Amino acid sequence: MKAMPPSSPAGPAASQPELLIIVPTLNASRLLPRLLASLQQQSWPHWRLLCIDGPGREEERQWLQQACDSDRRLSWQPQQSRHQGIFGAMNQGLEAAPPDSWLLFWGSDDWAAAPDRLEQLATALEAAMTAGSAPDLVVCRGRYADGDPAAAGPLPLGRGSAFRWRHSYRRSLLLGSTPPHQATLIGPGARRRLPAYAEGFRLSADLDYFLQLSRWRDLKVLNLDLELVHMASGGISGQQTRRRLQEVRRAYRRAFGALWWLPFLLRYQQRLISLLPSR
Repeated sequence: MKAMPPSSPAGPAASQPELLIIVPTLNASRLLPRLLASLQQQSWPHWRLLCIDGPGREEERQWLQQACDSDRRLSWQPQQSRHQGIFGAMNQGLEAAPPDSWLLFWGSDDWAAAPDRLEQLATALEAAMTAGSAPDLVVCRGRYADGDPAAAGPLPLGRGSAFRWRHSYRRSLLLGSTPPHQATLIGPGARRRLPAYAEGFRLSADLDYFLQLSRWRDLKVLNLDLELVHMASGGISGQQTRRRLQEVRRAYRRAFGALWWLPFLLRYQQRLISLLPSR
């Protein structure tokens, strides 16, 4: 196991945000090269990446260790048995992250949308922090890509994923919009309020997390018109529709009680509209 590297002269200055990207992995050597290349091409180099690796093949872990040895910004940990599933791995990453770090959670089949995206994100965040209004969440946009993310070359891009702002964060959630979790930067303030994803969610703990944060009226959310990440289509949540619907309903019940049906219906209405071909 390679431990997370400490801050170094090559890291960000004191006035810059500490950005840590956490990636749950499992036998991901075919997928990670695209993600790693997109990070190593960034004009803002002060990111770090932590992989929480599930119990996979030994040769896959050797590949991961070699990748970490080649770039000190990369590190990995074996997933602990008390942390089960993808969101368990994400909770382990939350525990391992320094308290002042800003976190992005990506999948092994995600990648940065362009070489300047982390620089644009860091610039906007630094401006907010300098103005004395450091946000708890920074919500950007993502876009899905079709095809095999392990294939060489660019992939055709499909529908976008964005947070539709409706005057306030909680009202936006009530009207069915959700921050795309791969495109949402989680700040120290959000982590102090809610340090972990809830147990019992296998597919929708990210939705539940964003909903539970809305209980704090002083939560500060910065909504950026920035396409931060590209994401492969599909995934396990798309293959377990019934369980996902049950978990989404449960998350809305926890947040809005008897009004759960309103965001539930509006959420999937917006999803259907996004799938319609544009004229």
